[in-house]
Amino acid sequence: MSETMILASALAAGAVLGGIFFGGLWWTVQSAVSSKSPALWFLGSLLLRTGITLAGFYVVSNSKWPRLLACLLGFLLVRVMVVWLTRVPLQQHQRLSKEAKHAP
Repeated sequence: MSETMILASALAAGAVLGGIFFGGLWWTVQSAVSSKSPALWFLGSLLLRTGITLAGFYVVSNSKWPRLLACLLGFLLVRVMVVWLTRVPLQQHQRLSKEAKHAP
């Protein structure tokens, strides 16, 4: 397999790891809101998501830094995409900040 294909695979693997990490974070927030012990949800999720992500980076990199960088780039691209997709529209953000000022 050529080096370009290996780096493209590492980029895709990083995107998958990012999807797992940030998808797991979203699922945790949704589940913890209605839980009696949200701290356990957040702690357990953090440990699991971080463990999966670090193990994935380790396996993908195979002790080669270009693969690690490609994997990290895929991970960060998914993060940017998630932030962009879940952003609060400006009008709603302004309304929420006005409501927060009136909160007791």
